[in-house]
Amino acid sequence: MKKSLKYRQIIADVRRVVVKIGSRVLVQSTGRPDMRSMGKLARNLAQIQRAGREVVVVTSGAIGCGMEALGMRERPKALPDLQMAAAVGQGRLMARYDRLFSARGCKVGQVLLTHADFHHKIRLTNARRTLENLIRHRVIPLINENDVVADEEIRADLALGDNDLLASLLVKLIRADLLIILSTVDGIRAPAPKGRTTRIRYVESINRSVFALVKAGHSAMSKGGMESKLRAAQSVAQSGCSVVIADGRQRNVLTRIMNGEDVGTLILGAPL
Repeated sequence: MKKSLKYRQIIADVRRVVVKIGSRVLVQSTGRPDMRSMGKLARNLAQIQRAGREVVVVTSGAIGCGMEALGMRERPKALPDLQMAAAVGQGRLMARYDRLFSARGCKVGQVLLTHADFHHKIRLTNARRTLENLIRHRVIPLINENDVVADEEIRADLALGDNDLLASLLVKLIRADLLIILSTVDGIRAPAPKGRTTRIRYVESINRSVFALVKAGHSAMSKGGMESKLRAAQSVAQSGCSVVIADGRQRNVLTRIMNGEDVGTLILGAPL
């Protein structure tokens, strides 16, 4: 416990944080956006920014918002239907965020990226310049995959995760100090007596034994799982950035993490 709290002290020095919010945190099982959850997270994010830290958000939820508008009960499997839902839902998702953040005195800006953008030198330079300028002017970038023109990013069979890969690439692009991945689990869990599991407070490095703890899961609302989160965290940690995986539905989860409380699982960034 003492070692865990000691490790948490590194968060006090974090100046730039990327927060990745998964679909299941933002969308109800029916496919309808969870405005209550979105409002709580917006309040926490605004508090973090007012405390003097720089905040960037990677958000899912566009397809879920589109599903609501189109009357879909389950996530589509066909690529054209996924892209149609994203096209219908992206504007609705941003409108909700704009309303929630504006009520808390924060400005937000939409940035749509694809995996391919990170392999194109000019587009990558432009993206970095735009993001840095938004941050400099205290505008919170809200980043999502541009699913309308992308294809590989939203194909479930590629198992890229629900924006987990995008978040890890973004951390390196803007040289963030901390990545927070919000899902519906309270961190990495290990087996415990009587068939139960217990939360792992911290991980010094992600190795095979950590991946061995992961069990395959499925949700109609998201395609990411703990394995994709661990792969993203492993990539980020190797670049020196620490990661916290936590339950986005917990009360004041973001402010508690930033205050150094023992929430979720802390994955330490490798010394550079």
